[in-house]
Amino acid sequence: MGSSRINNITKKTLSKAWSTLYKVDYDYQFEDGRWKRISRESYDRGNGTCVLLYNKEKGTVILTEQFRMPAYQNDINDGMMIEVCAGAIDKNESPETTIIREIEEEVGYRVRTVKQVLQAYTSPGAVTEKMYLYIAPYSDDMKVNEGGGVATENEEIAVLELPFSETIKMVESSTIKDAKTIMLLQYAQIHKLFE
Repeated sequence: MGSSRINNITKKTLSKAWSTLYKVDYDYQFEDGRWKRISRESYDRGNGTCVLLYNKEKGTVILTEQFRMPAYQNDINDGMMIEVCAGAIDKNESPETTIIREIEEEVGYRVRTVKQVLQAYTSPGAVTEKMYLYIAPYSDDMKVNEGGGVATENEEIAVLELPFSETIKMVESSTIKDAKTIMLLQYAQIHKLFE
């Protein structure tokens, strides 16, 4: 990590309320050779992981729906977002271990294996989070509880089992607006998971 075009990085903590918001100042060398002092804010909430659960035989996927305050503030709607199952990676866990745990907590299925298909930054201009994106097949016999999230984390998650074809229409109509969900649904479409 590092670049000879960046020098004199200083970081000041602005907030540690939920995650850490930094003010970062640095000298950056442009293509024409000029150096300029630049200031940015960077929100560090760690990395995250998510999964598209799919069932080829039924032609379905499992998604979640929950309230998201930033979406509520920006969109002036009810703040409910339809997303793939996801979670922040704990410091002592791998992305794979985290998502397998999150699947059981959020949607109530116990899967043994997941396949990583993508890595992505969804807002690299402001947020440090890198997402590890997975897919995993599921079947009805894997259901071990009702899901819904963890009460101590103030989660209230609805579990949605939807036809894959319907979710593609939901992306096209902007009913689904979450970037990681769109990426995984389009991955499934491009790679013909349901053919």
